[in-house]
Amino acid sequence: MSGLAEFRSDVRGWLGENCPEGAKGPGQIAIGSTKIELEPDVALWLERCSEKGFTAPTWPTEFGGGGLSSAQAKVFYEEMGNIGARMPLGGMGMTMIGPTLLEYGTQAQKERHMPKIIRGDVQWCQGYSEPNAGSDLAALNSKADDKGDHFVINGQKVWTSGAATADWMFALVRTDPDAPKHEGISFVLLTMDQPGVTVKPIKLISGSSPFGETFFDDAIADKDNLVGELNKGWSVGKRLLQYERSGIGGLNGGARPAQPGSGLVEIAKNYIGEHDGKIDDTAIREKVTTLNMNRAAFRLTAQRANAENKSGTPGAATSIFKLYGAALQQDGAELKRELMGFKGLGVSGNEFSEMEITSVEEWLHTKATTIYGGSNEIQANIISKRVLGLPE
Repeated sequence: MSGLAEFRSDVRGWLGENCPEGAKGPGQIAIGSTKIELEPDVALWLERCSEKGFTAPTWPTEFGGGGLSSAQAKVFYEEMGNIGARMPLGGMGMTMIGPTLLEYGTQAQKERHMPKIIRGDVQWCQGYSEPNAGSDLAALNSKADDKGDHFVINGQKVWTSGAATADWMFALVRTDPDAPKHEGISFVLLTMDQPGVTVKPIKLISGSSPFGETFFDDAIADKDNLVGELNKGWSVGKRLLQYERSGIGGLNGGARPAQPGSGLVEIAKNYIGEHDGKIDDTAIREKVTTLNMNRAAFRLTAQRANAENKSGTPGAATSIFKLYGAALQQDGAELKRELMGFKGLGVSGNEFSEMEITSVEEWLHTKATTIYGGSNEIQANIISKRVLGLPE
């Protein structure tokens, strides 16, 4: 038996013994917040995976990661998918600030923050967008005054995902107001549970409120939590966006197959009907097949891009995956809603199942996927300049 085949056998056995039933199929995923109560099986799944380093399979073992190769991580995700296991841990700690700290953080910062991220002991949120600095992020005005061993921060952020439940924020702040707008910006980390930070929720069309406005009134960020050089935070901030787009675009999870029983074929058969194992309506059958082929092609392309990325860090090509991945998410949610007919329009009421209501929320939420993490227009601009080399 080859090394990888033996590893697959070991992982399969470990998953069979350690993945609780309540951590399979659709459901809650831990994001690290100390303010969110986890379901018992979700908490147990997080605990067991963090003990093995499987919350962060490829991250260094010195911080609690799994230390696996990319090939081993691919096997692990495949075996998780085969039993319908959910990710043990998600959130911005895993997809955004964790990878950024591994690249730009000091040893002391890594030792302080990485183990907590990997164990799921902390939730992070992102302080980037402002009322007058969205697509033009470099126009941000939140300022941080240097007070020796700490910064005093004043200003406002908006569309702060997870602000109401987050423990820490990573933020871009202006530390030199006289410098050109892409300069004079620093990347800092600060706690959310301090007197100088106020969060006001923003309710979305989906009915949920995952975003908030965040106000800083003499908030404190210790100098020890300055990531990268003073006034050079734009480079760190851009790299973090590339990690974010990798996640949105599916590069981080490109090895994972769809969970059993959660696909469009099963939904179509349930709502449209089936005969001899096929969806009754030929037009619907073609739509489902086309979307599933696009998903498969996208997943395989993500796997190939990961395999070809020798540096291990994301580049401008992440914008390609973010651009197409966001559209693919919208297409999938729209087709699922269409398959359900009028049942795919329910937001409340006993006549709609929990799955139907959740699907409508998902459909409404995906309307934002072509905006957050950098809009389609921004991604197209990056692709034209950084990937295709077209003139400014």
